[in-house]
Amino acid sequence: MKKVILKCKLSSRDKFEDKLSDIDLDFGAIYWQHDRIYVPRGYKKGMNLPRLVMRTTMSAIDEPPKYSLILRRHIEDSGVDIIEETPVTDYVNMVNIIFQLGFKQVGEISRRRQDLDMGEGTMIYLDEIDGRDGEVYAKIESTLTPDDSVTEAREDLKKTFETLGETNFIESTYFEL
Repeated sequence: MKKVILKCKLSSRDKFEDKLSDIDLDFGAIYWQHDRIYVPRGYKKGMNLPRLVMRTTMSAIDEPPKYSLILRRHIEDSGVDIIEETPVTDYVNMVNIIFQLGFKQVGEISRRRQDLDMGEGTMIYLDEIDGRDGEVYAKIESTLTPDDSVTEAREDLKKTFETLGETNFIESTYFEL
């Protein structure tokens, strides 16, 4: 699935949520996610090589965690992210397979997340990253159709953030912060 993704460090979580509430949009319940990021040996930023993410998601303490393997590939020259997610039933075996394929772990990120489905393939995520002293980030992901222009989609996401009063865009991944 091809997506355009734009992240922003929020100046005020409350103001951001209030502006969305004013137009009758509210985030869902908070859930916890933990990602372990793996890259192929010899990986360098800008090489367009895939990253693998083993994700653990817990939405309630009385429910078992859900695991998934995410293939992420950022195509630098186009600004498009290719993302495929597959449910995993055996976390340990999957991590062993990742290592056997020649990937190495380069980072871990834990976050509390809320999401808001904007419809038409667009999601807004509100992320509070563990260890970042209360910093909150918003991320908009828009799924592209074959006819969509990447440039126009990216500009639309920027305009959305600007309309909500946020312009502190970040290009790096959470584990690079």
